[in-house]
Amino acid sequence: MANILIVDDSPIMRRNLSAILKAAGHTVVSEAVNGEDAFREYEKHKPDLVTMDITMPVMNGVEAVEKIIGSFEDAKIIMISALDQKFMVLSALQSGAKHYVIKPFTPEKVMQIINEVLEVSKDAEDSLELEAHSNANDMEGAIGSIKSAISSLNNTINSLEEKDNS
Repeated sequence: MANILIVDDSPIMRRNLSAILKAAGHTVVSEAVNGEDAFREYEKHKPDLVTMDITMPVMNGVEAVEKIIGSFEDAKIIMISALDQKFMVLSALQSGAKHYVIKPFTPEKVMQIINEVLEVSKDAEDSLELEAHSNANDMEGAIGSIKSAISSLNNTINSLEEKDNS
């Protein structure tokens, strides 16, 4: 399962999210209480996914998304937001967050969104792997064609040299 970083200034919210994630088989690699801590913990652990609160002291969630995505463009971040923070959620999504969850939430809703974000990532990885394999096969075919063309060219050159020598 996934390694997840939880970012929220509320100890109760961190505890609730941690319980949901662990019950689903995920590992909480670290927790952070603000955006600056989130960046440091992301750098340190490179988690598969981050749950990010929006309103926090020191550096808010939108700023943290911008900073993390600025350094780690493949970061997968899900915003955790109160209903009245729609503008900030939109800003976070425009900055690179992958999805959002509105508080109050159910464990089922949290896991549905986490699974969506992680599955999209897995599908993308599988697709890239398949494409790389296909490209390798194409490359082998191209190399075989080049070798055949070179062999044919050598035969033609040898044939012309024999005619010149006759």
